[in-house]
Amino acid sequence: MTRSRLLALVAIFALGSVAITATRTDQAPSSPKPPGANYKSPAFTFNKIADGVYHAVGTGSLVVMSNATIIEGDRDVLVVDSHVSPGGAWALREELKAITPKPIRWVVNSHYHFDHSHGNQIYGPEVEIIGHEFARAQILAGKSQDSPAREFFVGGVPATITALEGRLAAATDEKTRTQIQDQLAIQRNHLEGTNAVKPTPPTMTLTQKMTLHRGGREIQVLFLGRGHTAGDVVVYLPKERVVATGDLLVNGTSYMGDAFFTEWIQTIEVLKGLDFETVLPGHGAAFTGKSKLDHWQAYLRDFWEQAQKFHKAGTPWEEAAKLVDLRGQAANYPAIRAAGITPNHAMRRAYEILDGKIK
Repeated sequence: MTRSRLLALVAIFALGSVAITATRTDQAPSSPKPPGANYKSPAFTFNKIADGVYHAVGTGSLVVMSNATIIEGDRDVLVVDSHVSPGGAWALREELKAITPKPIRWVVNSHYHFDHSHGNQIYGPEVEIIGHEFARAQILAGKSQDSPAREFFVGGVPATITALEGRLAAATDEKTRTQIQDQLAIQRNHLEGTNAVKPTPPTMTLTQKMTLHRGGREIQVLFLGRGHTAGDVVVYLPKERVVATGDLLVNGTSYMGDAFFTEWIQTIEVLKGLDFETVLPGHGAAFTGKSKLDHWQAYLRDFWEQAQKFHKAGTPWEEAAKLVDLRGQAANYPAIRAAGITPNHAMRRAYEILDGKIK
């Protein structure tokens, strides 16, 4: 995951799908709100992928960080991923009422990372939260809250707020002041929401496969192998030929601080074996076809080969993270413009694996 990719989450993508946006109002939908749910709606654009299937992408009015996939059954709804905070999950649940009256009864955590699971707490006992056994264990152990990834992507929010407050105090143009005030409100709300997180693990777990039959809809939850983490699952709709991939495959480069690099390449190969046409990633726009799977495998191979060379040469991992040159992948990942990888967690992880610290 990169900062540039996070910024891309605020864009509204069509890519051949139909976009449905909840009715705009001056305030968020009315019902008891958790901390971090003060925003100017809509928080999401619901891109229609197939009948009863939507890709929910953040608009930027509320920091949600990850996308969600919405799957309607005959009586209820399954949601893939619950965002970065209880406020984000609450906003999705409220805005979804404009799309369907059916209640959310199932939530799948594609993996344990904070930006995909920290909205779990808003769901009551009537909702089953599904995830891999590894994801449940990590959340119970506090690993979703206490991690280098969360510190990198969320830890800087107080400093961002301070900087915005300084800019606001110095601004004299009314238009500029209004823009800064809006940004400040979003970031203050983001901080309030993330501070209110009570990590809540899946209530139903799998190791390999789970299938739900909701009327005529078959929903498969699949573990295809280790990759982005040791417990990523994808949600596959065989009839609709749609797969929601979380961070196992995104529209861009994925965060690699908890990765299993060589296994990830093989897991993507297994993913290729599914009969799908549309991918709903955890970050970025939905896309069609399988070419991006090849691109990500090439990126992983390039990174891993360079990491091994740096390790063998005795280069400290911090320096290797500055030297690794992935510009050969820029044709498929145009955000790559210079040597180095940010955050540097991927190289540290590579060295831990090469040193035998990670099995």
